[in-house]
Parts: sequence; structure tokens; C-alpha cells
Amino acid sequence: MLIPQNLRDLIAQGLIQDVLRPLKSGKEAAVFVVLHEGQERAAKVYKAAERRNFRARADYVEGRRVGDSRQQRAMDRGSKFGKQQSEAAWQTAEARAMARLYAAGVRVPKVLGSADGCLVMDLVVDANGDPAPQLAHSRFTHHEALKVHALLMRQVALMLCAGLIHADLSEFNILHAADGPMIIDVPQAVEAARNNNAKRMLIRDVDNVTRFLAKFAPEIRRTEYAQEMWLLYQNSSLRPDSPLTGRFKAATNIVNTDIILREIQAAKEEAARREEIKQARGDKSRRGGKPA
Repeated sequence: MLIPQNLRDLIAQGLIQDVLRPLKSGKEAAVFVVLHEGQERAAKVYKAAERRNFRARADYVEGRRVGDSRQQRAMDRGSKFGKQQSEAAWQTAEARAMARLYAAGVRVPKVLGSADGCLVMDLVVDANGDPAPQLAHSRFTHHEALKVHALLMRQVALMLCAGLIHADLSEFNILHAADGPMIIDVPQAVEAARNNNAKRMLIRDVDNVTRFLAKFAPEIRRTEYAQEMWLLYQNSSLRPDSPLTGRFKAATNIVNTDIILREIQAAKEEAARREEIKQARGDKSRRGGKPA
């Protein structure tokens, strides 16, 4: 087994103790099973930029920002330094996104560490304790497909509540874990509020998942979860516990109700502020009218 230098460096740093075996290789990275604190974990090793096959990256990085203004300007100009910074930012983006999503309750593996172009995380396993297969290689009963679809729609909504859209979601980057589907591969996740392609990518994510599971439960083809989620999100009505129906018209009714309630609350707050100002002026006037 050829061990990448990145993983050798992690062993030298003590982040992992051993590399046990390769797990898979994709367009962006190769994944290995490693030993971390005495347990089997997954280590994702990002491929060099010239060896990758991920197109249209500009669509995904729109709206992303780094902390250093000099770095950001270089990245925007596309200079040699900027390209190096863009590559470094791309490699660290997944760790940040996964930590953010994990904290929001989304079913993603827990990040255990990242360094030198590697990401160490929990190993997702099936009921037998083996590495979980992709959802694409699973088969479901009608009832199971409905249940999995509903769970995944909730996960997409939770991601959106956290301000992120996966942007490359499909049956190939969802693992069929022992306790249900687990979402992986999020280096391209986009900021919903900052990316002009956000709605299109959300719709594509939902369509991909729905298209696959509709093989087992055809009626879910008629659902409109992406449109429902986006409308709720745009109108600040999407919550982690928001009921999702898959019906766009139902979402419109919810949004209209929320708008009315917000307007009523705003009117009450404005009236209260005016009353406070009126009382303050009255108090001032009465104090000014007393003899010295």
C-alpha cells in the first residue's frame, strides 16, 4: 500500500498512529482507514489541484471570504499567490463546513482534526461495523424509501438553517450508515446568503436525492421540498423544527402568516416606543414647569 506523504506527516505529528488500508478514491480526494487514538477513523487526503476533476469551481466559491484582506485580493485577482491561497482555502473549507453542520445537528461525520491537506473524521459504518456503502448501492422497500427521503429532506433543511447548501448532494455522497443516511463530501458547500447560485444548487441537491429514491417510492417525484425550503428561508420562516410538507402552496401560506405576525409585532413595538417617547417628554415638561 502506497501511503501518501500527507499521512506520513500526520503520523509524525501524532495526529494519527497508523494507516490501515485505502477505502476509496474520488475526483477530489482519496480516503484511507487510519488509527486515531486506538480507533479506526477515516482520513481524507485531498488530491493536488492538477490531478483533480472538479469543474465550475467559481460557482461554488462565490461569496466565500478569508480573514486576511491581502489574501482575499490576491484570490480575487487570480495571481500565483492567490491561486495558492485559493487551494489552501478549498482544502480547509470542508473541515469548517462539517464542524458548522455537525454543531447544527446535521448528520455528518465528526471532524477530529485537519492538517497538511488531510481531514481526519469519524468512520461511518454499517450494521456489521464495516465502512458504510454509498446510498447508491442500497435498495429500499417503499416504506423505507419514504422514511429515508423525509430524513434527508430534514437534513437539507437543517443545512439551510445553518446557512449552507451542500451543492453536490446525490446518492453517491450519502452513506447508508447503521443508524440512517450520513452526508459526506462538503468542500464545495456554498453560503446560501452570499451565492447567486444558491437556490439553483439547493433545487439540484433535492432533485438528485428525490430522483434516486423515487425508484422505490414514485410518489415523491411530485414533492416540492426545495421550493418550500427556499421560500421559508428567504422569508426568515425556516427553523430546525419547521414542519415540511413538500407542498409549495402550503409554504406560501406559512410565509404569509409569518409576515402578518411580524408586521403586527413590529407595529406593537413601534407603538410602545412612541409611548415611551411621549411619557419621557411629558416628564421633562413637568420638571421644567416647577418653580426654582
